Amino acid sequence: MYKALYLSPMIPSYNMKDTAAFFIDLLGFGKIMYHDSYIVLQKDNLTIHILNAGDIGEMEFYLEVDDVDSLWATMKNKLAGYKVREPFDREYGMREVHIIVPHTKTLLFIGQAIS
Repeated sequence: MYKALYLSPMIPSYNMKDTAAFFIDLLGFGKIMYHDSYIVLQKDNLTIHILNAGDIGEMEFYLEVDDVDSLWATMKNKLAGYKVREPFDREYGMREVHIIVPHTKTLLFIGQAIS
């Protein structure tokens, strides 16, 4: 069975640098990943993902796990009727599954850092 590591909100921003500065300067979050198109901040065991608001139209959450392929193996036969993207590797070093949460406009990213 997989272990859940983090569940993080993905915050759409029209000025990612200013949004990141808010969390860094006022709340003491530190930088984990800082790119022009995607920022991840952390404080203690909490993470916040910041992305360009122009790229999305729905709520998003990121569930980081220790073994995305093991989790996929346990869930793949239970996903009939769901909008799903099977595990794939991202350019920013994560392996991910994408699932639309039923009866919502919420996209759930499930990912694992690629070693």
